[in-house]
Amino acid sequence: MKDLLRLRTSLSEEIETLLNEQIKVEAHSSSVYLAMSSWCNRHGFDYSAGYFQKQSGEEREHMLKLFNFVNDLGGRAISPEVTNIPQDFESFRSVFEQALQQEIYVTQQFNRIADRCMKARDYVTFQFLQWFLKEQVEEEYVARRALELFDVIGEEGTGRYEIDKHVPKIKYDNE
Repeated sequence: MKDLLRLRTSLSEEIETLLNEQIKVEAHSSSVYLAMSSWCNRHGFDYSAGYFQKQSGEEREHMLKLFNFVNDLGGRAISPEVTNIPQDFESFRSVFEQALQQEIYVTQQFNRIADRCMKARDYVTFQFLQWFLKEQVEEEYVARRALELFDVIGEEGTGRYEIDKHVPKIKYDNE
């Protein structure tokens, strides 16, 4: 019976499992960014709160894009359980440090899946992943630039306020 069900999808079990793991990673990222938004809001960083809320929505869109892809190919997309979301952060800067770490981790995960797709000769999924890999260049760029504001502007005096104002203005224009 299990073999018969596999005939309904062109995804191998391995690739389907990896994509479902990535669905969970994206859902976790969305929840972490939402928690960051709330933390920024509570600490008076309104612009950054809006930025992280927008990021949360983008991560959810990424999750759904993966979810729909698995289902569209006849696989079984799994709605992820999301746990262990931090609600408090050490400092304003640490929120952005964690955001950059999160984006680097996501890039590594997509690279891992792309590598497995190439080895499995799953060129359909490999092609699908290209959009995410390109998106990760932008995500890392913006996260890195936001963190650099802390060094360029500094946190003393009105520095945090200035950083907060500049965060939503960061754009990746390498298109």
